[in-house]
Amino acid sequence: MRGDLMYKKKKLSEAIMVMAAVACSQPLVAQESPGVLEEVTVTGIRASLQRSMDIKRDASGVVDAISSEDIGKFPDTNLAESLQRITGVSINRVNGEGSEITVRGFTGSYNMVTLNGRTLPGGIAYGGGSGAGGTRGGGTRAFDFANLASESVSSVQVYKTSRSAITSGGIGATVNIDTAKPLDNPGMQMSIGGKVVNDTTNLVGDDFTPEVSGIFSWTDSSERFGVALSGSFQERDSGAANAAVNDWNIGTWGEDELYSFTGDAVIENAPDEGQLYARPNDLRYAWSDRHRERTNGQLTLQFRPMDSLTLTGDYTYAENYLQEHRSEQTFWFANGDSVDHVVFDDSAVATPVIYSEVLSGKDAGFEQQWREQTNTLESIGFNADWNVNETLSLRFDMHDSSMESLPSGPGNSGEIAMSIAAPILTSQVVNFGSDLPVADVTFDDSSRGNNNGVFDAGDFGTQVGRVWYAGQTTDITQVKLDGSLEFDDGRFDFGVESMAVDMRQQSSSRYMGLGDWGIANPGEIPEGLWDAFSLTGRYDDYNMSGALSTGFRGDPVALCNWSMSIYATAENDYQCAYDPAFTTNNRVEEDTTAVYFQVSMDGQLAGLPTNLLAGVRYETTDVKSSSLQQIPLYLLWQDNNDFMTVYADGDAELISADASYDHLLPSLDFSIDLRDDLKGRFSYSKTIARAGYSNLSPSVGSFGTVGSTYNGTTPTAVSSNPALLPLESDNLDLSLEWYYSDSSYVSAGFFEKRVDNFIGTAQVEENHFGMRDVTNGPRVEAAAQALMDRGFAVNDTSLFVMMAVMENPDAFPNGADDYTDDAQFAVDVATAYDLAPNDDDPLMIFRTSKPDNNKEAKIYGFEFAAQHFFGDTGFGLQANYTVVRGDVGFDVLSDPGVSQFALPGLSDTANLVAIYENYGFQARLAYNWRDSYLNEVNKGNSRNPIFVEAYSQVDLNVSYEVNENLDVFFEGLNLTEENVRYYGRSDGQLWYLEDLGARYQLGARYTF
Repeated sequence: MRGDLMYKKKKLSEAIMVMAAVACSQPLVAQESPGVLEEVTVTGIRASLQRSMDIKRDASGVVDAISSEDIGKFPDTNLAESLQRITGVSINRVNGEGSEITVRGFTGSYNMVTLNGRTLPGGIAYGGGSGAGGTRGGGTRAFDFANLASESVSSVQVYKTSRSAITSGGIGATVNIDTAKPLDNPGMQMSIGGKVVNDTTNLVGDDFTPEVSGIFSWTDSSERFGVALSGSFQERDSGAANAAVNDWNIGTWGEDELYSFTGDAVIENAPDEGQLYARPNDLRYAWSDRHRERTNGQLTLQFRPMDSLTLTGDYTYAENYLQEHRSEQTFWFANGDSVDHVVFDDSAVATPVIYSEVLSGKDAGFEQQWREQTNTLESIGFNADWNVNETLSLRFDMHDSSMESLPSGPGNSGEIAMSIAAPILTSQVVNFGSDLPVADVTFDDSSRGNNNGVFDAGDFGTQVGRVWYAGQTTDITQVKLDGSLEFDDGRFDFGVESMAVDMRQQSSSRYMGLGDWGIANPGEIPEGLWDAFSLTGRYDDYNMSGALSTGFRGDPVALCNWSMSIYATAENDYQCAYDPAFTTNNRVEEDTTAVYFQVSMDGQLAGLPTNLLAGVRYETTDVKSSSLQQIPLYLLWQDNNDFMTVYADGDAELISADASYDHLLPSLDFSIDLRDDLKGRFSYSKTIARAGYSNLSPSVGSFGTVGSTYNGTTPTAVSSNPALLPLESDNLDLSLEWYYSDSSYVSAGFFEKRVDNFIGTAQVEENHFGMRDVTNGPRVEAAAQALMDRGFAVNDTSLFVMMAVMENPDAFPNGADDYTDDAQFAVDVATAYDLAPNDDDPLMIFRTSKPDNNKEAKIYGFEFAAQHFFGDTGFGLQANYTVVRGDVGFDVLSDPGVSQFALPGLSDTANLVAIYENYGFQARLAYNWRDSYLNEVNKGNSRNPIFVEAYSQVDLNVSYEVNENLDVFFEGLNLTEENVRYYGRSDGQLWYLEDLGARYQLGARYTF
């Protein structure tokens, strides 16, 4: 069955790296006899937590940390999964695995991620940015933790309060990932490990896939030279059943006519006059088969020519290859004098529980999507650490790091999407009354199917094919010179830094008409390319009784290649490859220069020990944004609600803009030892976070509409703003920490962030590039009048068909009198004709969304944490709870025509971890919970919110030390198989749902 996914074996994945750097472990010194010291390396869960606790206790400001348990043994395979167990940190999951982090309410782009103190480039694109489930268009600063394996990581620190020596860019936090250095671990040490991974969601891939890792560290006997090498490789095969609604239209009952009813329609529990109500555009079921290959490696060389000078060179490589075959079953709603029964719920925004339509030959769509993307991180760096004398030390560091997230499918595609459908539906009904809506249809294949009375493969033909491309590359070159001058009871730190960032974002789409949306040739698909497959049968956790059980799927690449043999010509340039004429081609260059100094002093206040760290950082940043803009000509009207942007032939035009800004960023951390075991803290800092790259380009794009302006639909466009300023936050932290034993503590803290320059959305009504409006003007008015004169309803379907009839007198010699309201006639006309604007049509006015620094907000909250070990029993507990609040939320009862500013990502979180470690056994049972939160604002034409339901997950890790060299272990992730669900203005307005499963890992680790 593996061949069904066309799994692509890469040379890189065949050579598995198994050597790596030793993880830093905390040495304890025990006195064996006078003058003789024995170094004892303490490992395990308790030692790891103790090291993390010591980092927290000894740090200036609020710092949390996670430390490796032993050489090559980090608490979780995924770094984000480990980070979520820290107070104030939550994660979002992709394919059931941690991807981006949110810290104190600030999502991924507002957190800085560094590797050994060096800024890591972010960049995530996927699926060509097509807009279908799970795709990403790029242009982000966020770092995807799924790209990094954890085996070579020695510790991770989360700096929740800033300090002047830290590179700016993280308002939520700065997360630093430390890897081991050979001179820190003298001698030779080596560990290798292997796992067998079983993902219970897998359907067609391998049920058991490998994961191997290795680390090696060596120094010569003089401890002058050292080499460390690490490597890991993982394959994972999985599947996912998901469902989505493309958009929710919101209107006011009695004012906006969102539904096009039949004459005898039944409306139950109708909304009150003036109440907001909703209509969905569609419902989509989908099944995905996924394959992932992740390869990581790091090489570190160190040389200490003299005791006071250490030179370090390192190279880091991480590749994450992603592949997905996604099959989608679409129930799009015709909404053209077709809605015969609606039942509304009792929510504040009335939402349909039952949505029913009567149809005639409507298409039953099954789109097949093939996605491939390769994310590659490379970083090469050099460091010189020189202790000039007993009081002065200097440190020079430079690196060049790049992140590429690029399509790697056939013809450099990110997604190949083949829309296949059968024009046989006579009715459809969807029950939105449960978490997962249930859809059913009736059909008649006697007219345009194979007339056998069975909904089968012979009823299908092609509609359209699309090839999507979305990629992002980010390169960072950073040079730092730092110095420290020790003096009595203190230290003076200073430094200068230069960082150059170069980000490029590109996207395109190739549209191929094939049989068009009307399905010109039902029955054309050869046997073997199209097989029965019940998508509704793949939802394990939901009751799908009453749902259409019939479904189909095929290989998207094979379907595309076959369709080229039928439809491709030299004139239309159809091909199963990306379009190199990018519709998005943006570049953002940022050059930042910074200088800082800070002073750390130990002292006393009322006889109590104190520490003060105060400093200031000054930065200047020059920004150059440029875009190669493909010039749009018009929106081509293809059917009632189907439009395509047509671009001018020839080269794109270069548009550019420059900007600059500077910031003075003070910071102050004060701590006082109220007792030997009780520490109080106060911190203040000013921090910044830069706007997302996609907001900084000078281009305009995303032109679209879902109906005619004659009938009230407003076309939309999206513009960026190169002059956006960074967000500025004044941060306050207060905390109290009680360390009542060597590995136990309790802490409580309060934080507040007052943020200016939040990016809101300005709405501007304007024309772009002289584009004209085919859906209004004299021709449309004449078509509408012709419909009314003949007693027909004027909706977008009838308007399109009548206009096409009147525009083509050769085919319709009687003009408007040749029009009929027969559904099949509408399908035939839409298949045969598209409508383009002419010079008599009015200019098309777009509601253009532009980002703007026009908002401010306050975020505040509380963090509570406890860690306790019960003496020498081996039992322990970790627990924490974070409260996050903001003063700006989303009003679900607001005007759907007006954009809102609201703070996404704010949610309470909690963790509870039960620990046992004794007699060679280690066990960790972890519960993580995140409350519901706002994930996105102003989605779609009705400016809707996207909320994420509360989510919890239980993970288990058990290991046994067979002997001093060999450990065996078992890991279970998402043991209770929790799912994710997104919703809109009411719980009944489903945006996205994914049915997840458990993942199990069994392995062994051998230390030499």
